[in-house]
Amino acid sequence: MAVIVTRGFSVLFQNVRSCTFLHQHRARDCWRCAKRYLLSDNVVRLLEFQQKKVAIANQMYISRDQYFNNIKEKLKRNELILKDDLKMLLHLCQMPADVEVAKDIIYRYHAENKNTAFGEFKFGPVFVRLCYELGLEETAEEVVKDQNLKGFFCDATSFNIVMDMLFMKESYERALGVLLEMKNQGIKFSKDTYTLAFAVCYKLNTDEAYRICIMLLEESLTRGDFIPRHAFCFAVALAIKQNDVEKARSIYSHIMHTDSKICLNLHVLVLALSGSQHNLLSLLEKAVVNNVPKFVKKVDFSQEVLAVVRETLDNNPELQSQFGDVCETLQKSGQITALSLNDMLCHTPNGKKPFNPLLDTRKVSRRTFKPLRSALLSE
Repeated sequence: MAVIVTRGFSVLFQNVRSCTFLHQHRARDCWRCAKRYLLSDNVVRLLEFQQKKVAIANQMYISRDQYFNNIKEKLKRNELILKDDLKMLLHLCQMPADVEVAKDIIYRYHAENKNTAFGEFKFGPVFVRLCYELGLEETAEEVVKDQNLKGFFCDATSFNIVMDMLFMKESYERALGVLLEMKNQGIKFSKDTYTLAFAVCYKLNTDEAYRICIMLLEESLTRGDFIPRHAFCFAVALAIKQNDVEKARSIYSHIMHTDSKICLNLHVLVLALSGSQHNLLSLLEKAVVNNVPKFVKKVDFSQEVLAVVRETLDNNPELQSQFGDVCETLQKSGQITALSLNDMLCHTPNGKKPFNPLLDTRKVSRRTFKPLRSALLSE
């Protein structure tokens, strides 16, 4: 069985397909072309940040260069840096040299205000989005890990975006370092943090990364933190890569909704490697969908996953024949895909759809402030 598992892993995980960062189109039918990073646009909010930059630039009564000169003079004269000074400066940066000036201002501002509350506005995500826009992942990594700025990046979003940038550049060790720094600083993990953390550990696939993944998972389950399905899937896949099928099965049992493509492929893999071939064949037979319209959702199974399953059936001709019949049926119904499990895992979520005010039916009259009885009575 160990030989079969090892051969299966070599087939399943030998290809880690890279995708381009500049690709801006969502591929609905081909996840090969999907972006490699994991945060949705709703979290990164790059477009919103860029729109804010344009709005602030249009409101300026002096030139951008003059504003930078004024800020530099403030630094030389050791004058107090105000919140609005820093906020405007971060939105006026256009090049790496500007970011270096912004860093000096951040250090000064934090030194002057570290013992006072910043209010609701958080500068950390703004600076990190600026680094994201300019491709300065090393700068972002440096500042969030700098102990002199401890407390300035007090939110999970800043660390998440930095990890996402490093994940995109395949700098998984450095992304893990940012995660550990986040934990050391006591920053509360968000659901995106868990997805990024388990994804980084999955990519590293080392004993240490596996230990960290399991430790974080057990701690989060003990605290009752919400863990996204995507994060669980990364943890299951890592356990499989580490030849810990029992742990993979245990982690999979925590997933509440298992009707996604990734979950079903992982389930097939876990059943095959744990010797539950009869349950596996039953699952595949139930997944077959025939003679349905194109818009009806079908479950796709990875060729690589099915190849691993086939190897576990080498010593049982009867089950192998039955499996071949099921695969042939799945092929005819268009339910076998060339995408690898890695392709399915490493994709960008769609995020929430933008709000459409035209679809929002008002419940209260703007004139009388009384409830409207019908949409036909709306003004």
